[in-house]
Amino acid sequence: MKLALIDYGSGNLRSAAKAIQRAADENGIALDLAVTADTKTVAAADAIVLPGVGAFADCYRGLNSLSGMIETLNEQVIKGGKPFLGICVGMQLMATVGREHGEHKGLGWIDGAVELLKPVVVSGDAALKVPHMGWNQLRLLQPQHPVLAGIRSGDHAYFVHSYHLRPDNPTVVLAEADYGGPVVAAIGRDNMVGTQFHPEKSQATGLRLLANFLRWRP
Repeated sequence: MKLALIDYGSGNLRSAAKAIQRAADENGIALDLAVTADTKTVAAADAIVLPGVGAFADCYRGLNSLSGMIETLNEQVIKGGKPFLGICVGMQLMATVGREHGEHKGLGWIDGAVELLKPVVVSGDAALKVPHMGWNQLRLLQPQHPVLAGIRSGDHAYFVHSYHLRPDNPTVVLAEADYGGPVVAAIGRDNMVGTQFHPEKSQATGLRLLANFLRWRP
């Protein structure tokens, strides 16, 4: 299969590419992986991955700076139904709006807003720091989703973020983490999935999710 990992100046592309290739190799999946900023390569791919690290507006601006890329993504993902995985801010960009340093529009694929994490402090507990950084347990809300196959509630994933997605429709939430309250860890709708955590840093859990994504035929 051909997979396009979009390079728009955000995200640890080398780490993500290595993890995706490792997931393919360990599961016998023949993979043609392109790290690309080229719309024609994205259009020719069988599946698309959008990483993202940093501020929401900066990531959207970087993506928008690639001539025709947002139009290509809408054509291939929304109209064409190709499997799509958004990672960290790449997942957040699927939302309607991001509220980091102002109000900024997203791709509008998932109705909802990306807002500052505000962990609830339980009396007697130490205040949780923002960003939410490090390992945390997943709680699967839709364990039957193909991309979560073989992953269980209680498995750990690696997070680094200060903002989180609050979707309007709770049925798109596939998994949560607890960080002074529920935090969306994974979302999914139709042919699209996204993870707030970093699969490429999440060891066995991340590799399993990536292999599931590569096999997924929504």
